Amino acid sequence: MIRRALAVLVILSVNSVLAGAESPLVERVDKTAFIQIEADSFRSLAPRQQALAYWLTEASIAIDPIIYDQMSRFGLRQKETLEAVVLAKDKVDGQTYSQVLTFTKLFWANKGNHHEQTGQKFLPPFTPDRLRAALLAAGRKDLAAGIDELAPSLFDPSFEPVLTAKTPEGGKDIIEASSNNFYLGVKLADLQQFTEHYRLNSRVINEGGKLREEVYRAGTPDGRVKPGRYAEYLRKAVGYLNQAREYAEPQQAAVIGALIRFYETGEYADWLNFGMLWVQNNPTVDFASGFIETYRDARAAKGTAQTFVCVTDEKLSASMRKIAANASYFEGRAPWDDRYKQQNARPPVAKAVETLIETADFHVSTIGDNLPNENEVHEKYGTKNFLFSSATRAFDEAVGGKVAEEFAASPEEIARFEKYGPGAEELMTAMHEVIGHGSGKLSPKLTQDPGSYLKEYYSTLEEARADLVALWNVFDPKLKELGLITSDETGRAMYDAAARVMLTQLARIPKGDAIEEDHQRDRQLIARYIMDKTGAIALESRNGKTFVIVKDYKKMHQGVGMLLSELMRIKAEGDYPAIKALIDAYGVHFDPKLRDEVSRRYARLDLPTYWTGINADLAARFDKDGKVSSVGISYPRDYVKQQLSYSALYEAR
Repeated sequence: MIRRALAVLVILSVNSVLAGAESPLVERVDKTAFIQIEADSFRSLAPRQQALAYWLTEASIAIDPIIYDQMSRFGLRQKETLEAVVLAKDKVDGQTYSQVLTFTKLFWANKGNHHEQTGQKFLPPFTPDRLRAALLAAGRKDLAAGIDELAPSLFDPSFEPVLTAKTPEGGKDIIEASSNNFYLGVKLADLQQFTEHYRLNSRVINEGGKLREEVYRAGTPDGRVKPGRYAEYLRKAVGYLNQAREYAEPQQAAVIGALIRFYETGEYADWLNFGMLWVQNNPTVDFASGFIETYRDARAAKGTAQTFVCVTDEKLSASMRKIAANASYFEGRAPWDDRYKQQNARPPVAKAVETLIETADFHVSTIGDNLPNENEVHEKYGTKNFLFSSATRAFDEAVGGKVAEEFAASPEEIARFEKYGPGAEELMTAMHEVIGHGSGKLSPKLTQDPGSYLKEYYSTLEEARADLVALWNVFDPKLKELGLITSDETGRAMYDAAARVMLTQLARIPKGDAIEEDHQRDRQLIARYIMDKTGAIALESRNGKTFVIVKDYKKMHQGVGMLLSELMRIKAEGDYPAIKALIDAYGVHFDPKLRDEVSRRYARLDLPTYWTGINADLAARFDKDGKVSSVGISYPRDYVKQQLSYSALYEAR
């Protein structure tokens, strides 16, 4: 499970960009900022490790197109159409070209034309006729001929307006109202009597009233397992993974081999075997790859393609290892019932990392990750936890502390944020991932993963539970003993941020009065629940501006414990009615007038609301035997060129 950054809403420190240093901020398109991610640790790797990293990044690029199809059945056609114009700069009318280029940047950044965080559809500034003319000028009559058919998906705001609709309108169910491509011709009721053998990695389609699964798999070389959906991309990835395996140490080579097997067969047992091997392996050059997170599916069943490749940031990993080594201590002091506590909790793998590449449905706004998600693996073998230091460093260097100055309720809160805010957010992420997601124990009566019981509410529950674990433990004296904090002011800064975010995150939701994204629902749930149950948090209006105030930190801590205990019980028991009631009451709806106020205040700050990363580029040289002789790293600061180079991998089809 991932933890998303609050962008500049919370995590950024007030440090300005170092004098003389080039800002990671490369460009802005409307509210989206494009930042260059760097990985200084790569240069200290041994040549064999650099070669391993090169082939792993190539495998990451290979599966990137999958996410466009998962987000929309029109996604790959939209992508090809837009890129055909972007590649024809000298042939297309200048104004049209500029508008198509701008829209395409946002399309790439969101992996389609629905915003990756709000799920809301965004529209082009050009017309279907101008797009058709641009394609004809580019010599792409084939694509121009299909514009009428493609037009509703691009230009009609009422056609598939929401990516993942967990609060659907118009009498539709959560599947019908969602624009993603995990189901075709299927209603939620159709699935009640249907058993999915490939719940995580398949598309379910309705063929003449009968449901069938299209399994995501490449097929085996011997032909015993036939190719499935996305075979083209998975085969290419498998080829690169086989190359990577040659440069890996034996244990990691077995991990890569297990991933290859899963990509070939699509079998859940092979996915669990990969997860079991992967979580017990802690190499310097690490990676994640697969159909991992289920946030995009309203049912929280289907996983999206995700990858990253990273290098351990040794300087920052020490504090995470301290938290991991004390997992049993924190588990024992959790506020939930002893029935749901792990005995002798296994210390998870925990490390700070610098990413070399992030593709498909992995975004730079992810500042922490805890994997694997499957209870069958992490209850027996533990978890692996990542803090993405390269991303947080880039955010920190790109923007100052204007948001805290605007939305903090008092000069004391601003001063606390300046001194303790960045450290509090880093500690929040570390505890969220390391002792949050991996904590707790399920009731023996649950025969399936808790997501099967809690359905569309599971992801929100799990993100809130992990946040609350951090909030519960931040005042524990063990953190001072470990040298992770020096003052309780760190905890107060963390509580300020957890309360304030229910206000500031509204700037990210431009339309409607409902929150669809799970991380945003989780934060709204926490603040609103504590405000209602304890009165420790309050909204206050001054001179036309609304502020969130923590009135009593001890009472807020009590509220954290109350909600955390209940969420753990709900997860352990698979109590769907209870989680539905909680999230519907506190996590979904907001006052649009308050959102409009926040948006106006935020707009005056002239800061980006969303972030997209530009990856490092790795270039390999080969010897006469075709082996990698050296690998260079560069930072292109050119998002368009990089995305077109990724697409070029599949130019000749």
